[in-house]
Amino acid sequence: MFVNEEIKEKKVRLRSLMKELNLDGIYLKKQSNFSWLTCGGLNVVGITLELGVAGLLITKDNEFALCNNIESPRMILEEKLEQQGYQVINYPWFTDRETELIQKIMAGGNLGADHIFPFSVNISNRINSLRYSLTPWEIERYKELGVLTSLAIEETAKDAKPGEKECAVVGKLSQRLWENRIDYITTFCAADDRISLFRHPIATENRIKKRMMLCVNARKYGLVVSLTRFVQFGKIPKEIRKIYDANVLIDCTFMANTVPGEPVSYAFNKGIDAYKNTGYPEEYKLHHQGGAIGYVGRDYKVDFETKEIVQENQAFAWNPSITGSKSEDTMIATNDGPVLLTIPRIFPELKIQVDNIAFSRPDILVL
Repeated sequence: MFVNEEIKEKKVRLRSLMKELNLDGIYLKKQSNFSWLTCGGLNVVGITLELGVAGLLITKDNEFALCNNIESPRMILEEKLEQQGYQVINYPWFTDRETELIQKIMAGGNLGADHIFPFSVNISNRINSLRYSLTPWEIERYKELGVLTSLAIEETAKDAKPGEKECAVVGKLSQRLWENRIDYITTFCAADDRISLFRHPIATENRIKKRMMLCVNARKYGLVVSLTRFVQFGKIPKEIRKIYDANVLIDCTFMANTVPGEPVSYAFNKGIDAYKNTGYPEEYKLHHQGGAIGYVGRDYKVDFETKEIVQENQAFAWNPSITGSKSEDTMIATNDGPVLLTIPRIFPELKIQVDNIAFSRPDILVL
């Protein structure tokens, strides 16, 4: 359900950007931006597509929603766009009138868009930054998603059995997520040697023997969480114990140093130092370390050249990895320290303290 105060604030952000860039209108059609502006609404038919089937045009004084006649009934009845202040304009599905209708509304004015669109300037990156600082209502929705996804992935991992296919585990995870209308936009499941061989181990028909890694990027209300969990069948080998503990320490170092007002490169460099201090100085080179998250899997991935400043109430998902291990959960950066959205709900806890911040992280689940 949309919140009028939240929608009002976001339209103010858009119109402030419009004024800054000397634009007369901004057209949003990406799924991420539609969900952001409508408090979690959906303009998609194919859940993996970046562009939706309905667009939102914000001008200095008015708001319009444009789509074909297939989509307009749902946009009105379920997404409640008219109640949010939009004039819904539709056109027959067998015509392509989107450009014509927007040209008519704009009447020669300057248009910015979040995608490549005729007679417009692509301002996607500038729009992305409007989403970074989450509203109180978004944080509440995000917390709900964190709880539901943590439970889904941990219940699935707990039920896994030796001999089960990786893809069957992902199937069970997807069922649990969809019970709460959560999209699984990326999933990885790796058994045994595949954990060390591939940083992006898409699930196969390979059967689990002794170890399993399960990861998901899950989306509800347009918001995305990322998390990873490990299962060991039998005693944890000493080397696995060592690299997992080091990996969690590195991850907590990233999170502890993700501070509003500071360059995100500060946290990144602290994390790279932690790789060195734990005895794995080269491992960071084998995979990106994660970064800002929110309405997409990563708004940006952080590296040595990243210039972004951490925003108050901005979400991050760091994902450091050491060959054979990975640590990943989703947090919100606040002036009072990191707030974790995904925490161990069923899994055993690994208590760790970094820079005077106490963390509760998921340990390896032994079955």
